[in-house]
Parts: sequence; structure tokens; C-alpha cells
Amino acid sequence: MNPRISGVQVLGRYLVNLSFTDGSETTVDLTPWIEGRTGVFSALQDPAFFSRVGVDPEAGTIVWPNGADLDPDVLYEAARGTGVGSRSSK
Repeated sequence: MNPRISGVQVLGRYLVNLSFTDGSETTVDLTPWIEGRTGVFSALQDPAFFSRVGVDPEAGTIVWPNGADLDPDVLYEAARGTGVGSRSSK
């Protein structure tokens, strides 16, 4: 099982800095999972709503008040630079 998310900070439009339970930290571009999407993800296209992201400690991933969330394994792969949305690792 991959590490889970322990912290999140919004850096810009669809950009978040993620901290993981293994101590790693990196920036991930969430554009591929949000931009142009419908349903619960359409609300995330509003910068004010997007900035309300938090961490669900039980699921170990990021969530928004409307119930939208993203798979923590997919986010970890993106953070490692091996998945969609990868940026630069620290």
C-alpha cells in the first residue's frame, strides 16, 4: 500500500502541495482530474471552492465539502512523477 496524504496546501489554480505519511512532500497539478469535469468535480473549477480542500484522515486523501475526493494511490503516483498530473518532487 502506498503512503497516504497527511497534509495539503493550495498553491494556485489546481496546484496543491501534498504531504504524505512517508515524509515526502511534492506539488501535484490536479488539472487532469478537475478541468472540464462535471458532477461533483464541476464545483472544484471555482477557485474559492477549490481552496476549501482538506484531508480526510480515515481515507488518507484530499476531499472537498461536496464529497469530491481523489484516489490517494493515483495522487501518490503523480507525486512520484510516474502518473498523470505529476510535477516536480522535492
